Amino acid sequence: MSAAGSAEEKPGPLQPEPPRERGHLRFLTCGSVDDGKSTLIGRLLWDASDLYEDQRENVRRSGRKAAGTDLPDFSMLLDGLVAEREQGITIDIAWKYFDTETRRFVIIDSPGHEQYTRNMASGASHADLAILLVDARSGVKKQTKRHAAILDLVGVKRVVLAVNKMDLVGYSEDVFRQIEADFRTLCWKFGFWDAVAIPLSAVFGDNVSTRSTAMSWYAGDTLLEHLEKTPSHGSAHDGAFRLPIQTVLRDGRDFRGLAGTVSSGEIAVGEQVIDVLSGESAKVVRIATMDGDLPKAAAGQAIALQLDHDIDVSRGAVLARPDAR
Repeated sequence: MSAAGSAEEKPGPLQPEPPRERGHLRFLTCGSVDDGKSTLIGRLLWDASDLYEDQRENVRRSGRKAAGTDLPDFSMLLDGLVAEREQGITIDIAWKYFDTETRRFVIIDSPGHEQYTRNMASGASHADLAILLVDARSGVKKQTKRHAAILDLVGVKRVVLAVNKMDLVGYSEDVFRQIEADFRTLCWKFGFWDAVAIPLSAVFGDNVSTRSTAMSWYAGDTLLEHLEKTPSHGSAHDGAFRLPIQTVLRDGRDFRGLAGTVSSGEIAVGEQVIDVLSGESAKVVRIATMDGDLPKAAAGQAIALQLDHDIDVSRGAVLARPDAR
């Protein structure tokens, strides 16, 4: 893992770097409940995007404040579902778009509750990079490890550990370095090309889009700087076949299609696929798309696979080849 700002010698990439490509960047945000994902992305939108003034005014007039501060509740910019507003949690994937002077970003915000992890898996299939959020007071948790494993499984090879709420630990370098070390240990279990830890405070904006004056010991990029430098992963045709299932389609007759976007590799009619969790396998008899059937599908294509017999999978499952499970 490359640990930005660390005084120690930095290890090389965990895997060979692919060719760099430019373009818009799709990034996923994930983490445990109450680690501050919505606040972080709201702060990024507030500071770095060209929000309409009426959007800013709505947040100001709402009267909602970030916990323990007099600052606006930036999470209001992200919590779009009525049910989320009522419960105060993110229960499904939410998409946001914003532009800076250098590129366009697509934010894929995923739920933190364990019971909604399958939604995170389906959102990850679209991401070039993932932001794993942790609370500086608790560090790497079980849910962090679970999310890292899912990212590796669906082919997300660039990860940022956003160590949030540094203000609540006195902006301590020692606290951050310990979490960073735990993250490095975790990352070596997976095939990430690039993994970096960034200390920040979403509420106060430290190291989100502007450099923190409270953490002069950190010499790395801000979160926005890192995102602007990160290339889109482009196609992943050479990787192992992975299809995270987003929904199961039926036509009321005989068709049952396992729908999703191929995150890496290729699949063809007549080939076998396997559910990586249950081990159930079947043969592909049809690859359906909005533009008609295909003999073969590759990374980046949205498809629905019809199999020669039903296997028990649903949203959040991942299909692979039997020899690359």
